[in-house]
Amino acid sequence: MAQPSPFLLCAPRRLIPSTPCLRQRAIPSHPLSTTARRPAYKTIQELRSRTKFGPFSIRAAAVFLAAGCGMIIYFRYEKERIERQRVAEMSKGAGRPKVGGEFHLLDHEGRPFGDGDMKGGFSLVYFGFTHCPDICPEELDKMARMIDLASPSVSPSAPTAPLLPSPSILAPSPSPSPSSPTPTSTPPRPERTPLLPLFITCDPARDTPSVLKTYLAEFHPGILGLTGTWEQIKDVCKKYRVYFSTPEGAKPGMDYLVDHSIYFYLMDPEGDFIEAIGRQHSPETAARIIKEHMGDWKGGVKKK
Repeated sequence: MAQPSPFLLCAPRRLIPSTPCLRQRAIPSHPLSTTARRPAYKTIQELRSRTKFGPFSIRAAAVFLAAGCGMIIYFRYEKERIERQRVAEMSKGAGRPKVGGEFHLLDHEGRPFGDGDMKGGFSLVYFGFTHCPDICPEELDKMARMIDLASPSVSPSAPTAPLLPSPSILAPSPSPSPSSPTPTSTPPRPERTPLLPLFITCDPARDTPSVLKTYLAEFHPGILGLTGTWEQIKDVCKKYRVYFSTPEGAKPGMDYLVDHSIYFYLMDPEGDFIEAIGRQHSPETAARIIKEHMGDWKGGVKKK
């Protein structure tokens, strides 16, 4: 019996190729990587919601709307402020007639009052007369309402111009004419208010200081009446561009007509004209205009 060959006892081995592992290990992210990690979603609904709206959300929309509304309000306010500044600068521009100027009158307490006493705060000037049947009482009621709305509501953040000593006290007052009332003992002038309302008469023959004091007390205690001679009143009316028709040499007992312009003149703390307020403005609108100009004021008092 033939012995098996040693080569037949060793069967050839099959080389089985190595198969890759189906389970791969998760490669940890590098600890120094700057790539933002994606948020993990717990449910399919969260993933769908994120895919539907993208990067926007209710909070982002609210912030966007609030920022847009704030910018609109700011730009509207700046537009109105620039428009008011343009109106004020146009009143002072070259080539335009100047409104206002130097004058010397007497107030309803018999004290000297000049254009320098208007400086240090805003002034609201109105021209009229006590024998006016209808227009002046209506406008003085309107003026009283404007004062109540505008003067107490001055913004605390608005800078207040420093108060100056009265130039009428520092400078010698002009000698009054024989026809002008002579002051006797007069009370001291109260402290300058942020808004000084002035009533300048167009009928100096009948509107003496005592008559003005009694008449204006019926409308508002803060209104200061001013009077003087016929020449002085005519001069101040000319400087304020007010129509003046009172006849010269009129006596208190005479019957004559008085006509005048119907405007409120708003003057700034430097004594310059800002804006005219007419009959078309309601007291609320006029008070808003005054407060806006007072809030826009950022300058000091011009010292000469």
